[in-house]
Amino acid sequence: MRPTGAARLAGVVGDPIGHSLSPSLMSAWIDAAGLDAVYAPFAVRKDEAADFFRTMARTQLAGLNVTLPHKQTALAISDRASEAAQAIGAANLLTFKDGQIHADNTDATGFLNALLAAGIDPKQGPALVLGAGGAARAILHALVQAGVPEIRLSNRSFANAEALARDLAPPARIYPWEQRDQALDQIALVVNATALGLAGNPNLQLDWRAAPTSAIACDSVYKPLQTGFLRDADERGIKTVDGLGMLIGQARPSFEAFFGASPPESVDARALLVSLLGSER
Repeated sequence: MRPTGAARLAGVVGDPIGHSLSPSLMSAWIDAAGLDAVYAPFAVRKDEAADFFRTMARTQLAGLNVTLPHKQTALAISDRASEAAQAIGAANLLTFKDGQIHADNTDATGFLNALLAAGIDPKQGPALVLGAGGAARAILHALVQAGVPEIRLSNRSFANAEALARDLAPPARIYPWEQRDQALDQIALVVNATALGLAGNPNLQLDWRAAPTSAIACDSVYKPLQTGFLRDADERGIKTVDGLGMLIGQARPSFEAFFGASPPESVDARALLVSLLGSER
């Protein structure tokens, strides 16, 4: 249906934002649900983000999804924040009511949902998280909340990995970046939470021979869908999970928060996003 003057409004903000798949996914859900609603992208510079969020909170917008580089700002300017957003130190979901800003983080939930959708129980054994940035924080929080028995970390900056462990998982074992292959011994889950493998960046190199073939490789990157990290794992016979599962998983609770309805199951979200990624080649 065409939106009316009473349409429910929401959107996604980032810089840049033209690459975002969220408007296409959310719009497909809106259409399938027959909602009077609009979901739009907003390109906002980092130095203007705080003012933008405060201004939007005083409009008819229901809220905003937040992507790079604004997630920390979104948390900092909020009036209230969920436990997840506070623990992770970033917000990817803002909802507005009476001029007040509530910050939440659905990235951790999205990651766990992606694992569950793939039939993976994260509690089955040790998990290795590669990276120490925002994605790593959300993923590590998710793993801790899920009760993973042992967490291993490796990052190019050892100090940043130490800080991440101190904040979210003090018992975690930290491996120097050049010794990351050693962390694959008896591993159950390996997660790439770095930007390595993202289009234009070099691939993440691991010696998958050091990992059992029962391990699972999960990537937070979805452009390209088949990263070198996942391709190398697949060649070793290791099950892989690409970044689309996490993207879809974090979008579902956002849709519910904005529009008060569950995303229609009639939409094949993965097929839609795969087709969009294919059309960008």
